[in-house]
Amino acid sequence: MTTASATPVIPAKSHPRGLATLFFTEMWERFSYYGMRALLVLFMVDSAHGGLGMTDQTATAVYGIYTACVYLMALPGGWLADRIFGAQRAVWYGGIIIALGHFTLALPFHSSFYFGLILVVVGSGILKPNMTSMVADLYPEGGSRRDAGFTIFYMGVNLGATVGPLICSYLGEHVNWHYGFGAAGVGMVLGLIQFRLTRQALGTAGMRRGNDRPLNALERWGMIGLVAGMVTLLGLCLGGVVSVDPASIAHAMTKVIVGIAALFFVSVFVFGGLSSVEKQRMGVIVVLFIASAMFWAGFEQAGSSFNLFAERYTDRQLSWVHFTIPAGWFQTLNPIFIITFAPFMAWLWVRLALRNLDPSIPVKFAFGLLLLAGGFLVMTGAAKVVAAGHLALPGWLLATYFIHTFAELCLSPVGLSSVTKLSPRKYVGQMVGIWFLATSLGNLIAGLLAGGFSADHLEAWPGLYFNIALMPAIAGVLLLVCARPVKKWMEGVV
Repeated sequence: MTTASATPVIPAKSHPRGLATLFFTEMWERFSYYGMRALLVLFMVDSAHGGLGMTDQTATAVYGIYTACVYLMALPGGWLADRIFGAQRAVWYGGIIIALGHFTLALPFHSSFYFGLILVVVGSGILKPNMTSMVADLYPEGGSRRDAGFTIFYMGVNLGATVGPLICSYLGEHVNWHYGFGAAGVGMVLGLIQFRLTRQALGTAGMRRGNDRPLNALERWGMIGLVAGMVTLLGLCLGGVVSVDPASIAHAMTKVIVGIAALFFVSVFVFGGLSSVEKQRMGVIVVLFIASAMFWAGFEQAGSSFNLFAERYTDRQLSWVHFTIPAGWFQTLNPIFIITFAPFMAWLWVRLALRNLDPSIPVKFAFGLLLLAGGFLVMTGAAKVVAAGHLALPGWLLATYFIHTFAELCLSPVGLSSVTKLSPRKYVGQMVGIWFLATSLGNLIAGLLAGGFSADHLEAWPGLYFNIALMPAIAGVLLLVCARPVKKWMEGVV
């Protein structure tokens, strides 16, 4: 946890310029991340044009492991900045590793694929949490200015997420897969150049380590052991000594994450020395943890089963201009909708609050889950069209992404904030890490669920989408029914 003495003091006039530095750096990083994400599953299943020729089950499992590990790596990434580099250097080093990962994926060698993915995961884990921490450092006074700063910053996130798939998907699907991955690497390099040229505008934000205490022997040797273990495992995998079964790994990781979360919550309840009020609030966090994991398990179908649906079963031909829409372009719909409707949702919550009608946190989570289920009901209809032997119109996916965007706006913005409010003070840092664990778990489950969509059994797809809709629908209804007692457990939290 950051100590008081390490809080940087930034002159007020530096806020706009420093925020601009972080805005454009994050924009380019998201350009590269979402650009590559739009290609990943399509490249892995392709066997006709230089792809890896994986089965759908294997490819979606790899996708789930990849996205889950990005969030898991945010935990050691934050630690590295806090104890060794400082946030500014962590962002710089993380960006370099990300770029190297994308350029490794751009190499025309299948043997380097997993190595490239590992580099992107490690780099993203180092960069991701520290970009956010520097935005907070720019506004040490807190308040509405910090909220406004974060709002502008996340516009950069969605701007990059919009443009990245447009460019990378076109190059990857219409020219060559590796050109698409290379374009993602170029985007990250542009972000690094911009960051290097304008980083003086950040002042001292992210320059100092959050904890200046020297590393103890356990930390030092633990880090050396972790790096040595990763390098050894990587070498064994690349050398063919160890065979990799992504589906089995994803199942095992799911069990491990569930076990870690359960062990953590039980230990805090039993040995954490919590008061009765704190235990009630911890109970709310457990409920929100489960709801969050369930939400992301459905929402992250965007990069896996929805992406495959767009490529194989959606009519993407624009006959009047003789152009086929790249499947990855559908990945831009969510960030476009976020940019368009996030201000409206923010205005709506404020207006409801003025009339004492602002929904409680569990109610907002319930709305998010119910809207998620609604999107999958739309996909159930689209799957029926495909099962009948027809291509689905793009409107089916457009409607699904539209509904899922409002689901995300109901649940995601309040998630991390609610956890920091509900956590006992001595466990706030650990609770933030546990919250990332829920997102990681959801991504893993998303990959496993997507593996059930077999191209040989299209008749089963409507039922599969309906079953995915059923779980968040039930959970959403239960949250609504239990909203009042759950709100009572949040006594004193607003």
